[in-house]
Amino acid sequence: MPNLQSFIIISLGFLILPQLTLSDSNSNHNCSKTNVSLLNFKTQFVMCQHQVRGTFTIINDCSFKVQEFDMIKGGSDIHWWGAVSDSYDNLTSGFVISHDKFNTTTYKNETFTVNLMSNVTWDDIKVVSIWEKTMAADYGHVVLKEMNESPSPTPGPSPAPPTFNFKGSEVVKIDGEPTMFDNCKKLADNYRLRWTLRVEDNVIDIGLEGAIDIQSYMAFGWADPYKEHAHMLGADVAVTSFTDKGIPFVDDYHITKYSECSINKNGDVEGVCPDTMYVDHDRDKVNNTMLVYGHRKDGVSFVRYQRPLKSIDKKYDWNIDVKKNMTCIWALGLIKSPDSVIPLYLPQKHGKTYGHVHINVSESVNECVGPLVAKNTQDQDLVIADEKEQLVVTTGPALHYPNPPNPSKVLYINKKEAPFLRVERGVPVKFSIQAGHNVAFYVTSDPLGGNATSRNLLENIYAGGPEAHGVQSRPKVIEWTPNRNIPNRVYYQSFYAQKMGWKIQVVDGGLADMYNSSVLLDDQQVEFFWTLSKTSISIAARGQKKSGYLAIGFGSGMVNCFAYVGWVDANGTGHVKSYYIDGKDPQNLHPTNENLTYARCKSEQGVITLEFTRPLDPKCDGRKRVECNNMVEPKSPLKVIWAMGAEWSAHHLSKSNMHTLTSSKPVRVSLIRGSAETEEQLRPVLAVHGFMMFLAWGMFFPFGVVAARYMKRLSGDIWFKVHVYSQWSGLTITFLGILFAVAELRGLYIGSLHVKFGILTIILGCLQPINAYLRPKKGDDGEEPLPKRKVWEFMHFYCGRCAIFSGVLAMFTGLKHLGVRYDGENVRGLLWALVVWILVGIIIVLYLEYAQKRYIKERFFGLGHWVLGDDEDEESELLSPSRIHGVNVEKLALSSETSEIQLEPLSR
Repeated sequence: MPNLQSFIIISLGFLILPQLTLSDSNSNHNCSKTNVSLLNFKTQFVMCQHQVRGTFTIINDCSFKVQEFDMIKGGSDIHWWGAVSDSYDNLTSGFVISHDKFNTTTYKNETFTVNLMSNVTWDDIKVVSIWEKTMAADYGHVVLKEMNESPSPTPGPSPAPPTFNFKGSEVVKIDGEPTMFDNCKKLADNYRLRWTLRVEDNVIDIGLEGAIDIQSYMAFGWADPYKEHAHMLGADVAVTSFTDKGIPFVDDYHITKYSECSINKNGDVEGVCPDTMYVDHDRDKVNNTMLVYGHRKDGVSFVRYQRPLKSIDKKYDWNIDVKKNMTCIWALGLIKSPDSVIPLYLPQKHGKTYGHVHINVSESVNECVGPLVAKNTQDQDLVIADEKEQLVVTTGPALHYPNPPNPSKVLYINKKEAPFLRVERGVPVKFSIQAGHNVAFYVTSDPLGGNATSRNLLENIYAGGPEAHGVQSRPKVIEWTPNRNIPNRVYYQSFYAQKMGWKIQVVDGGLADMYNSSVLLDDQQVEFFWTLSKTSISIAARGQKKSGYLAIGFGSGMVNCFAYVGWVDANGTGHVKSYYIDGKDPQNLHPTNENLTYARCKSEQGVITLEFTRPLDPKCDGRKRVECNNMVEPKSPLKVIWAMGAEWSAHHLSKSNMHTLTSSKPVRVSLIRGSAETEEQLRPVLAVHGFMMFLAWGMFFPFGVVAARYMKRLSGDIWFKVHVYSQWSGLTITFLGILFAVAELRGLYIGSLHVKFGILTIILGCLQPINAYLRPKKGDDGEEPLPKRKVWEFMHFYCGRCAIFSGVLAMFTGLKHLGVRYDGENVRGLLWALVVWILVGIIIVLYLEYAQKRYIKERFFGLGHWVLGDDEDEESELLSPSRIHGVNVEKLALSSETSEIQLEPLSR
């Protein structure tokens, strides 16, 4: 039994041993030290992903030692990996070299020993990598060099240092991509200072490491040693960041004022400015910082540079005393891109992320345990799919591919290298494939692509495939609409090669899905979204350019408008605040207490998006609170303007918060029908429409009615021709005016009182020619008109007059509508002109009516003979020519003759 128990224990030990993770033993005692060329070889890891950092030392032929090792936790399939070189093809075709696997935890400044597999020797390996097999991802690696190899030329730092002379003593050359230092101090939760002192070379190596956005800077330097307070003034600092193309840089700064760098009226430079701006010549002597290496990994910025301990620049630099504590200052903030005035990347105000510390660079400090972890690790460009625009797929060089190693060429979308693509479920996405016939585009569940079935793996293909290839002259267009069954994370890749594309994020809804309507505001720089409900309106606005804040306003201009400003502060928190503006200075911006709900603001790659919901009617007393007057009437156009600027603050607004970009004119947004137009676009349209309607209903139609009533005394059918031609001319002009307005306004909408009166007027006007065409014949001469004729005369008479009356009301309501749209500009004068015109017309009609009655009385009671025109022409009966003011003319004449016959016998 004891022998059986011993056998079981030994067997279990052999089964468990291969499953152990990284070993803590110092060496493998059974390994012979035969390959002395690599013995004691020591280097540091090249950081590729997951903040890998540490030193690598070969102990013997069978094992190596890792010290001060940091790594953010990764997947469950991470191995020690060997390859014959660090090229893409060799790394992806490498092999596992150790049974020791990585834990799914974060490594923090750890030391351990790793044993090679029994069938692996150093002769088989030139590169040792930390490799995730699932994503074919290289987290970090070392390149092995035999000790007796002739030294190759020292590789220059990446990128190469500037050409000016570094006056420390000389630049201390450092191989590869160095991330290790002797000391590390924690300046903030997301910001670290690392340094290595080289007194004999008069140089200090400094590394700044921050979990910040790529548009931010890291600053560190020495304060004026003769000041106990106000440490910023007179400080000698280095400012590091990355250009728009992702290239690291560092510049030597001197601070003369608590403000951003600027040139005052006298032409003097002041503020936080590079040393080179203070001098006119010998600028290479004042910029005493030398970039060694920099990178941007996993949302963490890292820049290593050198500066002299004792500088030759005595005016703008401070010497570093290695024997005592010195006050140092630091800050984080947004960096501003170069412009035409100052062609340099300049730091902006740091907000709350700044401070000072006391450091003795000779003392050993190690306050950094483990890697920095950023909240947002996605650094590559973000492309948001839009239903209206195609995504152009091409190929280009791999410069900042997010998942190394990578081939020399990768996929580009809209000229961006392997961007992070975001699509919305239910929104069609169109890809225009122009990557060449050897690159077939497809959307897959496989993170590597290259047709996973060829690797005996299952994959789901959601769009594209081997036929989805094309060139610029003949692109292949494919359309993909993500449905609810698509996973949140898929990938776009090439069907024929691995790792050319990257991730697609599938979201439930973006602005286009969340809001019912959207328009582009003036200058096509801001997109405006909205959704109406019975009592509220939900609004969103998204800029098309990078900015520090985005503002939209309701009004014809900046003055006397209600504005909503969205910005993201230095801590990454979004804000939306409402204001009333009654002037053009910062003190004229008055914060309001509008009832904004669901308010949020975010910045994606510098592009601001703000959202909020507000009631249509604030329902409060406008005499006490100005925002109570900010009502939104859905039936009336909403005037919207926009502005962008560099920065915003909830308090203490100044001229620095003024906009740098703004709309040139307001856009009138029709909330109900979902369209927009500028004032300048509609002014000529409304002017022509109004003038044509005035011609029709203020001149032609009334003149035709007057002709039919008061021109019958003229011989012939002149009155009839004038009447008919006037009415047809009026109808023609009316329809031309309607078509002109509808074509420009892109539709006919019955929302306003003006449109309702206009439609009624047109209906009544169109009934008149139909009525005239269907008129019954008159009776025989001297007889009473037939009943049908009487009904027709009544309808024709009153429909025509109602049409005129409705047309006049349409003109008045049209002018009122114009006043609402243009704030009463020139409308008051037009209203008075129309009133005077109508009064003049009424006076003329009254005079004609008086003259008509007097004429009838004179002609039928002994004063002349009245000719009604050509009785043989039936058209002369239009509008009852035989009946004037309700009197039958023929009977009236007959009765007078009868009276004369009866009077003759009496005369005898």
